[in-house]
Amino acid sequence: MTSRSDAVVLIGPMGAGKTSIGKKAARALGVPFFDTDAAVVRDHGPIEELFAAHGEAHFRALERAAVQEGLASGGIVSLGGGAVLHAETRADLGHHRVVLLTVAPRVVAGRVRDSNRPLLQGDDAIERWTAIFEERRPVYEELADVTFDTSSGPIQDIVDALVAWVRDENDPEETK
Repeated sequence: MTSRSDAVVLIGPMGAGKTSIGKKAARALGVPFFDTDAAVVRDHGPIEELFAAHGEAHFRALERAAVQEGLASGGIVSLGGGAVLHAETRADLGHHRVVLLTVAPRVVAGRVRDSNRPLLQGDDAIERWTAIFEERRPVYEELADVTFDTSSGPIQDIVDALVAWVRDENDPEETK
């Protein structure tokens, strides 16, 4: 499927559409889809309960194991927003094609409203989201081979662009 590996990895902030775009892109490409957050929930229970009972460090260890499982499975792999914080995950991503999905704060507000995401709990979820995104942005950008913004337009347009990029084995740098 790709020149560097069997996996195309979607990274980016909470609410950027990694899961919904990833599922549609995988279907279009005829490859498996793997979501690290869904794998953690499947194997260990709801993320918000893991945070409450065991803390973020425990969750990140479970997430790291899910990332390894996903990368080994190939296809399209959607990483939780903070998965890139783990040094070994960042190193692993060097062997895969990495797609950064971004979204504007004004747009993400509707996507994460009434969210039970542990890192967005508190008085102003969008302020917290923006701070987290700005903190992680340099890591996302360093890892990404290509970036697609999901703030506007039909989701299918983003899926189509992603699929075209994956299929373009000649020079993926042209789409940066």
